[in-house]
Amino acid sequence: MSESLKLVAGDNGERRREAATLVWNGTPIHRILKLTVLPEMGVVKSDCWMLSSGDGGFGGVSMEGLMSFQANSVHALSRRQSSVLVPTFSRKISNTRVSVQPIGMVRNSKSFNSVVASVQPIEASAVTPFDNTLPSKEVLDVWNNANAVCFDVDSTVCIDEGIDEFAEFCGAGKAVAQWTARAMNGSVPFEEALAARLSLINPSLSQLQDFLKRPPRLSPGIDLLVKKLKDNNKDVYLVSGGFRQMINPVASILGIPLENIFANQILFGSNGEYAGFDKNEPTSRRGGKATAVQQIRKAHGYKSLVMIGDGATDLEARMPGGADLFICYGGIQLRESVAAKADWLVFNFKDLINSLV
Repeated sequence: MSESLKLVAGDNGERRREAATLVWNGTPIHRILKLTVLPEMGVVKSDCWMLSSGDGGFGGVSMEGLMSFQANSVHALSRRQSSVLVPTFSRKISNTRVSVQPIGMVRNSKSFNSVVASVQPIEASAVTPFDNTLPSKEVLDVWNNANAVCFDVDSTVCIDEGIDEFAEFCGAGKAVAQWTARAMNGSVPFEEALAARLSLINPSLSQLQDFLKRPPRLSPGIDLLVKKLKDNNKDVYLVSGGFRQMINPVASILGIPLENIFANQILFGSNGEYAGFDKNEPTSRRGGKATAVQQIRKAHGYKSLVMIGDGATDLEARMPGGADLFICYGGIQLRESVAAKADWLVFNFKDLINSLV
């Protein structure tokens, strides 16, 4: 039982606090804080490893025999952590692969809750540069009274960036991922990035159909959050710069009506060749998500609406006539320029579930 670890600590010799999302078999499970780099010994030692599960536990994964894992830096941690484990680890560095030797790990632990003696509180204010991880009363009021909630899909509802995964599948992954990062950070117009990425992929209909045979990978807790929102009589929408063909299966799994999807459409010719994308979709151009959210609100007469996402295009939806509240989800990707401007920054959908009354 092993995965690889991508080390994201600071400069050699620098003592710093970090946060990372652990990925177990492709699914983020928990986060890590506070690394100490000891270059003279060739060792990265954790003074205090604090592992917090996305759902309050390890998701049923036994820690026995765990030797290594994958970590992607997110540079911050939510103040609201449901549980904390403090085992002692040591790590020996070899480029970016790090072996993990657990010392004194509780054996045969079937769930996080069984490690009762290791649970300690976190002082989150010391480990995050953001001051918006705890919502104000006003933010909670809007969240609870919203008539509708719009979700971004890539890196929010789903773990992956759909277009990047599709590009990888078609053999154009690296170049497309670079364009995606630029688009999500707002450094290039979205429509320019969309056209460039699709041109690089140049997909055929048969390639798309083969790609869609793979089930979507949902973010931990999103199914429970969508269910809770619907139980609270809130309408749920998926508003994405991704593609409708890839989002339809996601909506079906979550029980979201297909008419509640606002996304792009890849076009194909009569022989299945790539023929561009539907430029009439509002999400195909700059400010498109904001336009889609405005259309949703106006069409249904919603008094209050919330947007949840991770990118600059999601933040744009918070505007007059659009979203009243922008919640940044940093559980998969943390874009600091976006997170800093959010009304509420969360790393775990459980925080949103628990705050609904």
